[in-house]
Amino acid sequence: MTDPQSQWRPSRRTPLRQFLRTETGSAAILAAAAAVGLIWSNTTPSGYAAFWSTGLKVAVGTATLSLDLREFVNSGLMALFFLVVGLEARRELDMGELRARSRLTLPVMAGLAGLCLPVVIYLAFNAGTRNAHGWGAAMSTDTAFALGSLALAGRGLPDRVRTFLLSVCIVDDLLSLVVIAVAYSGSIKAVPLVIGFAFLAVVGVLRLRGNRNGATYLALGVAAWVAFWNSGVDPIVTGLVIGLLTYAAPASRTDLEEATDAFRLFREQPTAELAREAQDVVRTAISPNDRLQLIFHPAASYVIVPLFALANTDIQISGPFLAHAYASPITLGILLGYVVGKPVAIAGFSYLAARVTKNRLTPSAGWGAVLGTGTAAGMGFTVSFLIASLAFSGTALSYAKLGTLTGLIVGGLITWTVFRVITALSPPRRILLLYGRQESITDLIVPVDPDRDHIRGPRENALVTLVEYGDFQCPFCGQAEPVVRKLISEYGELRFVFRHLPLTDVHPQAQLAAEAAEAAGKQGKFWEMHDTLMDHQGGLAFRDLVGYAGELDLDTDQFIADLRDHTGADRVAEDVESADLATVSGTPTFFLNGKRYHGAFDLLTFKEAVRAAKAEALISALPAWGPHEHPSCRSARPGSCARCSLTGGWRRTAARNRRPAARRAAGPARAGLRRDTRRPGRSATSVCSGGRRRVRARGRRGCVRAAEWPRLAGRP
Repeated sequence: MTDPQSQWRPSRRTPLRQFLRTETGSAAILAAAAAVGLIWSNTTPSGYAAFWSTGLKVAVGTATLSLDLREFVNSGLMALFFLVVGLEARRELDMGELRARSRLTLPVMAGLAGLCLPVVIYLAFNAGTRNAHGWGAAMSTDTAFALGSLALAGRGLPDRVRTFLLSVCIVDDLLSLVVIAVAYSGSIKAVPLVIGFAFLAVVGVLRLRGNRNGATYLALGVAAWVAFWNSGVDPIVTGLVIGLLTYAAPASRTDLEEATDAFRLFREQPTAELAREAQDVVRTAISPNDRLQLIFHPAASYVIVPLFALANTDIQISGPFLAHAYASPITLGILLGYVVGKPVAIAGFSYLAARVTKNRLTPSAGWGAVLGTGTAAGMGFTVSFLIASLAFSGTALSYAKLGTLTGLIVGGLITWTVFRVITALSPPRRILLLYGRQESITDLIVPVDPDRDHIRGPRENALVTLVEYGDFQCPFCGQAEPVVRKLISEYGELRFVFRHLPLTDVHPQAQLAAEAAEAAGKQGKFWEMHDTLMDHQGGLAFRDLVGYAGELDLDTDQFIADLRDHTGADRVAEDVESADLATVSGTPTFFLNGKRYHGAFDLLTFKEAVRAAKAEALISALPAWGPHEHPSCRSARPGSCARCSLTGGWRRTAARNRRPAARRAAGPARAGLRRDTRRPGRSATSVCSGGRRRVRARGRRGCVRAAEWPRLAGRP
């Protein structure tokens, strides 16, 4: 029989991970499309120009809309791309890292700085010339290429690195669209512009009223696009505004219960009318943001943006052209704006903001990651080409595109180099540079209470806390249970907490089973009953539960009385309420150190997540590790407490110039600072990753046991 764990994966991914996966994957297709466009435009330039100049015309009565194929891609299809950008921006504001408005300030200001400094550099080369109007071509990051460069730099980068880059890119894209609408639109006609905004206002009103009719929004979006086109404002702003108006929210338990009821009605009477009703209820249980991203994001990333690259890489490359181009202030301004201006602005401003505010404003990633994301942000393409096509023509347009392409290549190489250097550092430095010291946003609203919650493992000072909302009748909870038990056995510092979430609409015996576990808990055997119920999910009737109580040597009379009186119902209801506060609607749902876990539930993936959570907890605890802050550091056995076990007792006591704990425990032997002949290979260099000089020189940072950090950093 096939192991169910080997087949089972969660039916969903976190939307952020799905967005990053799609953007990263599309970078390769985008690069291939750009290469094909360059080859095509250089081998048959007349055919390339003739194809993209093909005229398109739409007529409704006497009203006509005429544009060529390139305009259709640049202003028509790209509106769908910016719809996706607006959708992801709204999702981050509603459910992502930016839902904590305090974390919105730094990405906005860093993104603004990343726009301004490249413009200043471009104007330094072109001020006072007719090319100064093209300053917008030097400022916008291409999200697909930037995320793709992180994927090439290494798969071990934490999510917070990509999240910080994505936050900056979203701000970058939004402000770039404003620049296009204000500075690069033609002569503006007031009446069509007002009509366009009126259509968008209607969209906003319908959103507020809860209207979910897709055909209505499609008609309003097309009408707004046509109005903006006729007004002279680039109509791609239509997609951006509609995306920002589309809210994101997790599916509520009430909506899911209604979907279950609708499906049951259809199951009992499979008619066309009930099928349509069930389909509508299931569809509306998911937020409009999720549904639109599912429809448009793959198409935008894999089709529309590559088409844009194919239509706009008409650069005639030759020796004389390159010689003139790289001496042109247009090319130099755009190239240096991206390669120098972007990383200096983003990393420099983030550092200055942290220093000026005394770390009240700090990036969500480490400083090495901030520098790497700054260099990745120096990769422009889509919006840069779009603005260049609006600002330039002829040879000047080719110079601008060449500067953007060169910056794209150089920025990718610099990004790869930065992250390769970081990954080559010692594990302590690498983790600090990638993770930083800012705590993650807590998704678990009701914190773990050692006096109330059911806990396995250390009750206090646990570095990693795994909380599960589970249902004893849920087959997925049963399949996840062996993985959880394996994690508990392998990670002694892991604290496991189980909370009840009986899905009574689909598991009718789950509530009684949860109350049975609480009844056993009153007699001190919650976990024994928990394990028994998970192992016997097919037998949760009243008689079965009483039988399990007898097998566990419980007082069966008291157990039966507690079940009949529902003494555990209030406790189960409290867990359900805490699940609702954390927007938990299904089982099993896990939280690692208060952050919702969205990965697969196989052992290998879970181990990686636990190691990452452990590393983040260690980084968060490092600033508070002063000399003798907890008594266990004085123990004769280095590493005997939860904090020091991560560093093997190697703590620095620079405040009073005391020796590290391990040296103090070893006495004259100066343990760890010279080779121990009984343990080959455990010399100063292998243990301390830098040896005696580093122990003496590093002050408050201190040495750690080298065997522990690679595991924390995700290395084998």
